Amino acid sequence: MKDQNPIKRHKALIAFSRDHHFGLLLVWKIKQGLANGIAPERISNYVLYSFENDLQPHFREEEHILFPLLPADNPLRQRAEHDHVVIQDMVLELDQDKTNKELLFRFEEKLDEHIRFEERKLFVYMQQTLPDEKLQVVITHGSSRKNEIDENWKDIFWVKHRSGL
Repeated sequence: MKDQNPIKRHKALIAFSRDHHFGLLLVWKIKQGLANGIAPERISNYVLYSFENDLQPHFREEEHILFPLLPADNPLRQRAEHDHVVIQDMVLELDQDKTNKELLFRFEEKLDEHIRFEERKLFVYMQQTLPDEKLQVVITHGSSRKNEIDENWKDIFWVKHRSGL
């Protein structure tokens, strides 16, 4: 059996991977809210807030800093860019219909699939095929923000409260 050690992430991609962690946390929060019967509007409001304050800036950084390292016709780049459009369209749809539970399910599935694609395919491909000096440029321009959005959000619907405590 072949040794399946994970590929060490290039330092130019670490900040993007860290952002992905918070995206996966958003997916988990949506799942928790839906599983606990939380009103879809409460979850949608958080998704919209998270998109504006975290995902959208992350998408912009990938689109302006990271993706251009690959040719425009690269199929992995094209898929990542297409995923961004699909996710943004879903957010616009959620903004119009915050009570759409099915859309929340589809959104969390798409976001999860997209993040795992970037981590497992796109980033692996980039660090295996791009010269180190090309990736080094990303380090000086890459993500430096911290994910502190929850500090300003009071409705922590994803936490299941036990009665009597």
